[in-house]
Parts: sequence; C-alpha cells; structure tokens
Amino acid sequence: MKMRVDRSGNAAMQKSGAGFLVRYSGEMIILSGDDGSVVVPVLIGVMSDTHDNIAQTKNAVARFNQAGVGAVLHAGDLVSPFMLDTLKDLTVPLYGVFGNNDGDRILITTLSKKYPQITIGGTFARLDLGGLRIGLVHGNDRDLLEVLAGCSTLDLLVYGHTHKPEVRRQGSLLIVNPGEVYGALTGRSTVAFIDTEKPSAELVELS
Repeated sequence: MKMRVDRSGNAAMQKSGAGFLVRYSGEMIILSGDDGSVVVPVLIGVMSDTHDNIAQTKNAVARFNQAGVGAVLHAGDLVSPFMLDTLKDLTVPLYGVFGNNDGDRILITTLSKKYPQITIGGTFARLDLGGLRIGLVHGNDRDLLEVLAGCSTLDLLVYGHTHKPEVRRQGSLLIVNPGEVYGALTGRSTVAFIDTEKPSAELVELS
C-alpha cells in the first residue's frame, strides 16, 4: 500500500490520496483515516539520526524502496535542511519529528513543502498506521519518553537520540530505536523495519 500526501499551501488540514488526513499544528503531526477505514501497510521503515550523512541516508532510502515499505518514520536529527534532498527518492510518505540537533527548524519545515511525500515538523507525532497507534519522538526529552513508554493508548513507540538500536516490549507496547543512519558514533549504520501485522520489528545494518 502506498500513500502520498498532497500539500495544499499552508492549510492546517491536508488530504492524501489514500484517504488520510494529516494535520500539522506546529508541535504535533496527527495522521488518521478520514473515513474510519483501516489501511494496512505490510511494512514500515524506520530511521533516525542521519546527521548529514548523505551517502548512508540515500542507502537507507534505497533499502526502504527495495523492501516495499508503505511508509517511513524519521525520529529526528536530520540536522541540515539540505538533507531533505536525500529523501526525495522515497516512493512512499515519510513522517518525521525534530531532534535536538535540527537547528534551522523553520527552514526545514519550509523546504519540506517542495517534497509532497515528506511531512516533518514538531517534536512529537501521533500516527495511526497499519492498525497500530504509534508515537514518534526523538527521545532527548527523557521525561516525555518515559511518559509515552507508560502510555496505554499506544501500540508502538519509536524514538532515536541515543544512536543505539533497540527493540523491546514494555507490557503490550513495542518500543523501537532504529539506531543511527549516521554510523560514525557507534560504528554501525542501522535502520528498522516494522511488520504491523504481528507486530514486530527487525534491525538491519546498512552496508
């Protein structure tokens, strides 16, 4: 299943061709079905902490396209606005939040409007994808992360910031950190794939 978000100027509410409404309020992105139906992508690609690594970000995009994901989540620290250009070849929508190293957030938000499949903004995103209630946050705010980890209204919590890949369960909540695409801090460049049907997550190292 492929979704594409069609932007309409500065409208607060935007409709996608897949029957989804995307609202960006400045601090939060909310994605939900506009007709109450459940659309199930088989796979969700997850990335974080790209930190201006052009080559590995393009590598991640290629892996996501090759795997046939239905959407991609970015947990922050894209860093420079020019990095948006490395995501332009994604064939599905990308939803991202800001990290603590995303300095020029206004320019990132403005430039992202050039790419109809990319929605980036705010420090937290609440998404409904594949029947899962998803929380997306960078993770530098530890208090917020702990609150979300104890939230009974989420099925999946995605975060980044530590650059350390992690897949674990806390009760019924699946918690996923895809690690870093950057690769220089830990020596490993990784992404994650989430199967929404199980649900489960797999960490994959980029070459």
